[in-house]
Amino acid sequence: MTTQQPTIENREPQLYASVGGTVTMDQVSAIADRFPEVFAAAARHGLHVGGAPFLRYRTIDMDRELRVEACVPIDAPLLTDDAVSTDTLPGGRYAVATHRGSYDGLMDTTDQLLAWASDQGLQWDATSTDDGEEWAGRIEIYETGPATEPEPANWVTVLAFKLAD
Repeated sequence: MTTQQPTIENREPQLYASVGGTVTMDQVSAIADRFPEVFAAAARHGLHVGGAPFLRYRTIDMDRELRVEACVPIDAPLLTDDAVSTDTLPGGRYAVATHRGSYDGLMDTTDQLLAWASDQGLQWDATSTDDGEEWAGRIEIYETGPATEPEPANWVTVLAFKLAD
């Protein structure tokens, strides 16, 4: 596993199609397993997929539950298609870190990104709620993974967490 030094990026708003649910930390893969459902809905509606799939973490309480979406960037709104819906990831400043390697190391990369931002005095665009931390934009972008690269050491995942304006 390797992690590049985090950076700050300005990102444009991103329209996406998604399915989601509320899961515990050890069940997040059940949401990721639904990416094919989102790709199929985009194809049924003739939409262009405009980038790598990503997980969006809406609400996080590591001790209880997380509200997570499996997302696919699209070029036009998707009319509701069963459980698949459309939303927009907000644009703005994001703290970004790139993780290379298997998903087993993503938690370490996440911890490094959170610590780096704290050391820099950065504030997240997140709010404490009774259900946990609600994030305006916290995503894991799967640039490469098991669908395109058989060797886990070559997988690339980009973490992008929205900063407060």
